[in-house]
Amino acid sequence: MKVFLVPNYYKREAVESGLQLELWLSRQGFDVDWAADQRSGIESTPDLDDCGLVISLGGDGTLLRAARIVGYREIPILGLSYGHLGFLTAASPEDRNILEVVEDALAGELHVSRRATLDCRVFSIDEQGAERVETGFALNDLALTRGPLSDMVEFDITVSDHHIDLLRGDGFVVSTATGSTGYALSAGGPIVSPEFTGMVCVPIAPHTIQARAFLTSPSDVIELKLSKDRPSIPAIAIDGQFLEVAGEVERVEVRRGEADILLLDYGPESFYNSVSRVFYGVRNDR
Repeated sequence: MKVFLVPNYYKREAVESGLQLELWLSRQGFDVDWAADQRSGIESTPDLDDCGLVISLGGDGTLLRAARIVGYREIPILGLSYGHLGFLTAASPEDRNILEVVEDALAGELHVSRRATLDCRVFSIDEQGAERVETGFALNDLALTRGPLSDMVEFDITVSDHHIDLLRGDGFVVSTATGSTGYALSAGGPIVSPEFTGMVCVPIAPHTIQARAFLTSPSDVIELKLSKDRPSIPAIAIDGQFLEVAGEVERVEVRRGEADILLLDYGPESFYNSVSRVFYGVRNDR
């Protein structure tokens, strides 16, 4: 079986831990591969054939990168925290022996938290008048925001063919439960338990006091259609990565992804411990 390492190459302690893990895993008979990265000099495309575990060494941003690499393959991801936040990670070297955590993961002794994903589609019209479609995968969210040349964006919100409203503002966030503690929370959305499999929809600084965040069912499809009466050039980010769109953005569609991301942790209480620690400043020793 192969174990795939995705470290934050900008953090020396994360890379050093990865090297220690590689040595230990090799002695246990596992094959080990590393994620490609410009800083590491590894340029090959990730090969996840026969991979049974992906280990992220860094913060939540590194884990999101690991999720993008895994995609819909449903390979378990173990997050080891070497970052500032570590909300999605299972353990940090300050709290636990990392080798023991990895050993628990390989032995199947960790809790598997299924996290819903997003299938994102951006429709645009190119210079020749043809429709183009850009697709993206998200564990956290899609954000449509006003671009650097726009004062605000105007768009229609539709949920499964039910028109919600025509909104003006700084944009809109569609997130999973996992992403509810990110941009969606900053925009005024709720913190949602990971077991929730629908979507969290949050207006960003709407030009009305009536617009509110709302939740959808897992089967719903969210459509954000840009207004032709107030043209703008929006910015679109998927899990914090800006999407380059060829042509004029016409609409965005977001639905639940075809498969989940499998995060390993020490039980459902890990989420609430993280909420307590990160948002309320309470330290919960396991």
